[in-house]
Amino acid sequence: MFKKIFREIKKYDTIVIVRHIGVDPDALSSQLALRDSIRLTFPEKKVLAVGTGTSRFSFIGRLDKMEAVSNALLIILDTPDKKRVDGVRLEDFASVIKIDHHPFIEPLGNIEYVVDTASSTCEIIMDLILNTKLLCNQNIARMLYAGLVSDSNRFMFESSTSKTFALVSKFLEMYPFSIKEVYEQMYLRPLSEVRFEGYLAQNMTVTDHGVSYIIITDDIINKYKVDTAAAGNMINNFNFISEVLVWVTVTEDIKNENIRISIRSRGPAINKVAEAHHGGGHKYASGVKTTTFEEAQFIIRELDAVSREYIESMEEVSDDGN
Repeated sequence: MFKKIFREIKKYDTIVIVRHIGVDPDALSSQLALRDSIRLTFPEKKVLAVGTGTSRFSFIGRLDKMEAVSNALLIILDTPDKKRVDGVRLEDFASVIKIDHHPFIEPLGNIEYVVDTASSTCEIIMDLILNTKLLCNQNIARMLYAGLVSDSNRFMFESSTSKTFALVSKFLEMYPFSIKEVYEQMYLRPLSEVRFEGYLAQNMTVTDHGVSYIIITDDIINKYKVDTAAAGNMINNFNFISEVLVWVTVTEDIKNENIRISIRSRGPAINKVAEAHHGGGHKYASGVKTTTFEEAQFIIRELDAVSREYIESMEEVSDDGN
């Protein structure tokens, strides 16, 4: 499959690379790293990485402005379905490649490579580079590591396998970069965000079935002087609360006229709930965008039901074991 992807990349003089709406480090890093790898390998090609960015992740690299293109190849990264593709129309391209690590939802491209057991799309791009004639350098390796670290929550998720560590080791050996600098850029944050995290911890509600949630209105965001993306980016900081199985942040985004719901789990499968509300993601990490707090509350109730069923199934297993 990697050779097939490489041949398709080689065939087109113009290539546009996109990813999902609501950018995160894995999506952005894989996008920019693949762009720079193709540019390094084929300097004569026009290669654009486009979409809506955020200043929070500017340390990873800069996106390009979309241009009018014809007979171009589109590469979609880290995106399982059409409605979540950011910035382009698939119909405007001569060929489409999809590379993703989310559970499959729908076909998007002429060539599709989906590895839903991979820790991140960055891990897949690492594998692609090592198994084709695509070139790499220290900065590309740094970006790929940053995205992988983010999506694996510093290798703490089960998706981090021996292959994940082998690829990281290989890239560190071939293109040595400072891990310390990557972590400082990713995790250094202002005092306002630390205080905001304290607010989240103090004000979260926990249901009888282990679902923790907090509603974050625009007033709260303004009070703590944080970005609307801050709550979603902090969600992994609440992984290890013994009374909590599922944790949810519901954040009002006045600028974009929506409400962002970030969901994480350490047991119950949550992605089907997200998909039912036009969101999506992984079994234990998903998200939804809605326009009303009423729908957000409905989603929380659905997650509570899923968590209750999970607890009951675990109790049945425990009883059978006795």
